[in-house]
Amino acid sequence: MTLQLKPFAGNEGGQSAEGVAGAAAPGAEASGIDIGRPLSPEQVKAIENAMDRYAVLVFRNQPLDQDQQIRLAQSFGPLDLGLRKVKGGPHRFKYAELADISNVTADGEVAARQHAKIVGNVANQLWHSDSSFQRPRAKYSMLSAVVVPPEGGETEFADLRSAYDALPPWRKRQVADLTAVHYALHSRFLLGDTNYTEEQRKAIPPARWPLVQTDPRSGRKSLYVGIHACEIDGMTIAEGRMLLMDLLEHATQRQFVYQHRWQPGDLVIWDNTATVHRGRYYDFSLRRELRRATTEEVGLSAEALAVAVDVGGAG
Repeated sequence: MTLQLKPFAGNEGGQSAEGVAGAAAPGAEASGIDIGRPLSPEQVKAIENAMDRYAVLVFRNQPLDQDQQIRLAQSFGPLDLGLRKVKGGPHRFKYAELADISNVTADGEVAARQHAKIVGNVANQLWHSDSSFQRPRAKYSMLSAVVVPPEGGETEFADLRSAYDALPPWRKRQVADLTAVHYALHSRFLLGDTNYTEEQRKAIPPARWPLVQTDPRSGRKSLYVGIHACEIDGMTIAEGRMLLMDLLEHATQRQFVYQHRWQPGDLVIWDNTATVHRGRYYDFSLRRELRRATTEEVGLSAEALAVAVDVGGAG
């Protein structure tokens, strides 16, 4: 079986959230491969090459069970635990490496409004790259839709490569050698979710990432920003955070964004080093269940390799 690709809106970058023709948004619909079966090396390579180009691939009508989803993810590298390193606790799935992107509690009931699961759902509505707060960071996320609400709950993806390309020359010069600090709980603190022990706060030390990175596979530069970034080395916190907000606002302009409207059985793969994403609002009293498996990045950019690993406490 051979991978077939259909770029969204008939353009090479993808479809913007407003359907703008020729927009530099990510994404293509992928077909021709049964991702529920073991992938051949040739199929893995074809998907990786497509990801280098489009950064987001949408497979329709391919429902996966937990074993199939884990096997698919393992085809692309070691798996990431993400925030489960901080929270742990009861889990609905047989694999700790499967993230429960839902409003459903461990006992299978829709979570009450004050439940911690709802805080997680709200936090997912902030623009972010998965696990940017750690080294290694996340590479591919693979999100499988099981139950979706009739309205809302879309996921949006913004192309950080197109965002970098569109920066004016003076801004490219400004950010060229800057490094940002990413902290796992920064976004939670912004939402008033501060009930963490000292051990939990230190479970994932902050990570430092260059604002501009060159992908070692595609050679394209990206503007690596997101809500987990909380400081910039060499700047005051106020100045650094204002710059980070300005850059994130630039990167998430609608011409850079593809909005995915979920259907049960969808599997979406995205590159966390080339995109930021966010969930959109839905009625939290309605059941929404998606499962995510995420791989760790293996090949770092030259800029990231040059940045020291250790960093002082953020947040």
